[in-house]
Amino acid sequence: MKSTYPLLLVVFILLSTRVNAQQNSVQPGLQDSYPASGETENSGPALNLVKVNLSAIVLKNFSLQYERVLNKKFSAALAFRVMPASTLPFKKQILDAVGNDPDTREVVETFKMSNIAITPEFRFYPGKKGYGRGFYLAPFFRYASYKTNQLVFDYSDGLGIQRSITLSGKLNSSTAGLLLGAQWPLGKMLVLDWWILGPHYGAGNGDFAGLSSQPMNPIEQNDLRTELENLDIPLTRKKVTVDANSARMELDGPWAGVRAGFSLGIKF
Repeated sequence: MKSTYPLLLVVFILLSTRVNAQQNSVQPGLQDSYPASGETENSGPALNLVKVNLSAIVLKNFSLQYERVLNKKFSAALAFRVMPASTLPFKKQILDAVGNDPDTREVVETFKMSNIAITPEFRFYPGKKGYGRGFYLAPFFRYASYKTNQLVFDYSDGLGIQRSITLSGKLNSSTAGLLLGAQWPLGKMLVLDWWILGPHYGAGNGDFAGLSSQPMNPIEQNDLRTELENLDIPLTRKKVTVDANSARMELDGPWAGVRAGFSLGIKF
């Protein structure tokens, strides 16, 4: 029986150590999150953030992001963006950049598009505050799809009369990049997320086609083919096919962009 006492003592010490370790493991996270986030010690740090991209509205986009805090240093986020069919944002600036090329200017003037994008990202917060606060680095992937049914091109028939054909189709892109940003709590419920700079690069491909309202003779086909081939799209491979009843333009090449802006959200 005497040999039982040391064993019971060891068990008691182990249980006491385990309970104390659990209590101590909770307190640092709560104490660290409380002063800046406005949460109580009983509630713990806010792990869920839902944000609206305010700057995207200027570009005629509506963007929503959900972020889940995984621990002090890391979180995962998923953003969804949608743009209803509309004219190009900053159309005036684009027209100024195009210059005096009448064909390209007409395409820009009449062009309308819609798009969606899905962007998953993984965030790393290196600062002392953590839990979704402070500066962060976020590698991300973006899939985007752009759709139009109003890509209008003019051509001349055999009598010199101007006619047009409307192409419709979509362009898909897949890119990857790295976002530098910063996020701060605004009181107990709100959060401000600043996308400082997030360049991304990848590839895109598109397919646009349309039917002619009437059969085209060889002269008309050649004129339309010239108009499509003269469309200036830098660094993009283009394949144009025109026959008596239709036209098709296939695009393939690099795709790049930059993420930047401000988001305002709630945390819970």
